[in-house]
This record gives sequence, C-alpha cells and structure tokens, in this order.
Amino acid sequence: MRVGVWILALLTLASCLLEPSAASAQQAKRVVILHSFGRDFRPWGQYAKSIREQLDRLSPWHLDIQDHSLVAARFGDEDHQAAFVSYLKALNARHPPDLIVSIGAPAANFVQRNRSNLFPRVPMVLTAVEQRRVDSANLSPEDSVVAVAHDFPRSFDTILQVLPATKRIVVVNGASPNETVWRREIQKDADLFAGKVEFIWHDGMSFDAILQVCAALPPDSAIFWHLMNIDATGMAYEGDRALQALHKVANAPIFSYDDGFFGREIVGGPMYSVEEISRLTASVAVRLLGGEKPAEVRPAAVRFAAAKFDWRQLHRWGISESRLPPGSEVLFREPSIWQRYHWQMLMILAVFLVQAGLISGLLHERRRRRFAEVESRQRLAELAHVNRYSAVGELTTSIAHELNQPLGSILTNAETAELMLRAAQPDLAEIQQILADIRRDDQRASEVIRRLRSVLKKTPFEVKHIELNDTVREAIDLVKALAQGRRITLSYVPVMTDLHVKGDPVQLQQVILNLIINAFDAISDADTGKREVSVATLRAGHQAEIRIADTGPGIAASDLGNVFDPFFTTKPQGMGMGLAIAKTIVEAHHGTIAAANQLAGGALFTIRLPTAR
Repeated sequence: MRVGVWILALLTLASCLLEPSAASAQQAKRVVILHSFGRDFRPWGQYAKSIREQLDRLSPWHLDIQDHSLVAARFGDEDHQAAFVSYLKALNARHPPDLIVSIGAPAANFVQRNRSNLFPRVPMVLTAVEQRRVDSANLSPEDSVVAVAHDFPRSFDTILQVLPATKRIVVVNGASPNETVWRREIQKDADLFAGKVEFIWHDGMSFDAILQVCAALPPDSAIFWHLMNIDATGMAYEGDRALQALHKVANAPIFSYDDGFFGREIVGGPMYSVEEISRLTASVAVRLLGGEKPAEVRPAAVRFAAAKFDWRQLHRWGISESRLPPGSEVLFREPSIWQRYHWQMLMILAVFLVQAGLISGLLHERRRRRFAEVESRQRLAELAHVNRYSAVGELTTSIAHELNQPLGSILTNAETAELMLRAAQPDLAEIQQILADIRRDDQRASEVIRRLRSVLKKTPFEVKHIELNDTVREAIDLVKALAQGRRITLSYVPVMTDLHVKGDPVQLQQVILNLIINAFDAISDADTGKREVSVATLRAGHQAEIRIADTGPGIAASDLGNVFDPFFTTKPQGMGMGLAIAKTIVEAHHGTIAAANQLAGGALFTIRLPTAR
C-alpha cells in the first residue's frame, strides 16, 4: 500500500515537470527571414540583425528563426527562382512557418509573385522595401508592409548645403536588376537639379574601374553611395568590403541615405534609421504572431530621420558644423583633452591654484617683511642716531680738547708771524714754515670736525663696500683724547691685509665707539691699576673680526647672558640701550657680537662680519 502511494506521487511530480515543456513546445513560433541577396549584404544585413534582436526582446514566445537568401536576385534568373520556390515548399511542407519576413525589394517582389504557390495562408511582413517597389494592388489579406519612402532630393540638397561649392556628384550604384531599377529612379530625382550640379554615373563599369575614377576626381566633387551589391562584371560585394575600398581611395566626401552604411566611411546626411525600422518590423511581427490580421497592421511608410553626421569625416573633409541642417546630430565626436582628462586637469588646476595662492601669500608676506625691514631700519637709524648723540655727548670734552690743540697752535703761530712781519727784515723762510704749520693744524681741526659730522649726521641705512681697518681707525681717532683725559692707554693693532666688508660705515663706527666708551667706563668705575683698552682686527676664514678688550673688572657671570638685552644696564645713570643697539646694527650687517671675560681679567667683545667677495 505504501509503495503504491510513493509511485503515485512520483508519477504526479513527473507529470508536473513535463507539462511546462510540452506547453513551451506548443507555444514555440517558427519565423522564416527571406533575404534579397544574402545575410551579409549591406544595408539589409544590418536590418536582419537588428530585427532579430528586437524580436528576442519583444516576443513572449520562443522563436525558431530560419534564414534563406534569394541568391537569384543578384542576376534576375527566373529559372532559379522557381527552383527556390520548390525548395522552400519542400522544406516547410510538414511544419509551415508561423510568419515570413522579407527584407528588401527583391525578396518582397519574389514573395508577392509566388504568394499563392508558396504559403497562401501564412502571415507575411514585407520590410525595408521602398514603397514604390511594393505591388500594393496584389497584396493579400495575409500581407503586412513596413515600407520606406526614399527622398533623394533631400539628400542632394543636403550635399549642396554642407558643400556649396560642389559642381559634380558621382553616384555609386551596382548593376543587379534591383540596382538597375534604382538607377532610373535616382536619375528622375537628379534631373530636378539640372543647371545646379552635374550627376555622373559609372554603373556600366567594374567596381575596380569606379575606384580609379573616384581616386582622381577633380575638386568640388562629392560621392553619393547608393548600393554596390553586384558590379557590371557580375562580381558580388558582401559586407563592408566595397564601401571600405571606396573610402580608402576616394578624394571626395561620401554621402548616403541609409544608416546601415553609416559609422566609418560616410559623412552623413538625412537617412533611414535601421533601429527605427527594425523596431517597427519586430512590433508588427509580434502582433501578427499574436493573431492580429495582417491587412489591419500596415503602418505608414518610414521616412528619412533627422540628418546625422560623422564628426570624424566632417573633420577630415573640413566641413564646418555651422553648415549642417538645423537639428542635425553629430556622432563619433572625439572627446577634447578636457573631456578625456578633466579630472586630472581639475586636479592639476587645483594644485596650480593652491600653488598660486601660496606664492601670492608668500609674495605678500615677503612684501610685508620688506616693508617691515625698511621700517625697522628707519627706526634703527633713528635710534642709532639718538644713541650717537648720546655717545658724542660723552666725547664732548675729548673733542673740545682735540680741537683746542690745533686751534691754539694756529693762534700762536699767527701771532708769531705777525711779530716777525713787523721786523725791518722779516725772515721769510721762517714765516713760510709758520704758515705751513697753520695749514697743517687747520686740516687737523677740519678732520676732527669732519669725523664728528659723519658720526652725527642723520642718514638712512646705506650698505657699501668699506675697508674695515680704516673705519675702525677713524672711530679710535675720535676717542683718543678721551682716553688721554681718563689716563687710559688705547691701542690699536690692525690686520696687515686689507679687510673689506659690506656695511654702513657710520653705524659700524657707532658700534665701535659704544664698546670703547663702555670699556673706558668699566676701567674708570673700577679704578684698577692697569688701565688699558686694546682694539684689534683680524681675518678668520670668510669673516672679519673686531676685538675690543679692556683691563676692567669684567662682566658678572650672571649678567653675561643679558648684556645685549634692551634696558639692561649696570651703570647707575645708564639706559641700557647702547649694547642692544650695537647688537641690532651688527645683525643688520649679517654678523654677530659676543661678550666674554678674559682669563687675565677684563671683558672682551668680539664682532664678526662676513667679508665682501
């Protein structure tokens, strides 16, 4: 009993699994596609491929599609057509197709002539056929038509619009019966342009001869590609071979009427859309397979779509886009460098902008720094000038003494010369010697005044090449008398070679004066037994050094790190600005100044300046 139940269950499951397959087999539809020349002849090969794709997308049934080609259409052989009819009848005798789709005029004419003998009750779609090639009077109730309407005058108008200088149009057309029919039809449309442009025909030549003609066309020519399925020698041209060969040698732009040819070789123009016609054909086919009456499914003839052009061919032939008909579509446009690399260029631009911002900021900061440096130098010059007045104030007695000596000597010599001139026989030689002494003393006084004026004059910071030994010597000359008045021995030992630096001589002299006067003050305040201040210059590599040493008590160890700070002073009446100003001046000359105590006692100040090269 239990075994019987299991067997019944298995039979039920098998029945369920087999039923959908049987249903699917019952729903399968057979479609025969009839080609005019062959599956690979353009443009119908593109239509067949697109129709298949659209049928697969739209059909709710599984489709069994068979392709057959009317090879006899290449030559118009009626005997071969009869044999082909017998072949199709025998092939489909047991299982007639559910639908026949003919592509192109030769296939449409064939099925119309043989309708009653072939498949009288099978629905049929005549597609991709020009409406003039359809025998509308003999259409059966089982026939539906997806026709097209050629508009060659529009094609020729477009050629003249985009190439207004065109004087001749070469029409490339084959020699098959179908192409011969269209030779006459195109001629009728060409006659409308009589007087505007010349039409040239070479359909009585081999295609190789046509290629030679098109390779040597005169300027102001254009080529209109219609068909090249069979040339005058009977040679068949499938696929892209003929059009590619023409494009390779032609020295004039090529136009056409069907976008089945469009994509590489054709400039463009108003053309049929393969996609539009194929989609309409597939839609009609599905409706007929679904049971609708073919006589009631006959859409209007498809006309040229909006003109479209190949950007690459426009560029090749120098055709401006401004000449294209309004509403034209330009395809295959090569992206510009910006379109190809816009992200990279945006990144580079961003980097440039950031760099520009940084550079701008740095330049602004540099400008501010320069203004600040100029202002700082001006303040430094003013402060240094005040400091020089203070230093000269301390030198007043010394300067007065140094001036009194030559002035007193001048007065004495002048009085002596006056007395000698009163004598009956004055000694002219002695008087001449006195006058020479007066001139020397006058020059000495003038030099003292010049040095004093150079120290006191208010001048901006001025950098120039100076000889450091001479600059130090002039500063020492200003304080010699002060040293003598304080009973201090002042010595100067210059380096034996020239010591050239770049700087402001007045400000450097101010630094030297401040350090020497500070040394004098240190010795005087301490009242030490040995009262000496020594100044020396020397070269150390690429630096010039000025060393100012004294025999005073030195600098307290706790004060060594603060002696150059503003307002730091160990003098009861001092303001603490002298050494701070000295340090600022030295650093403005890209140098350094340091203070230290000597092992033997006393302080040592060392100034280092870069030598001029």
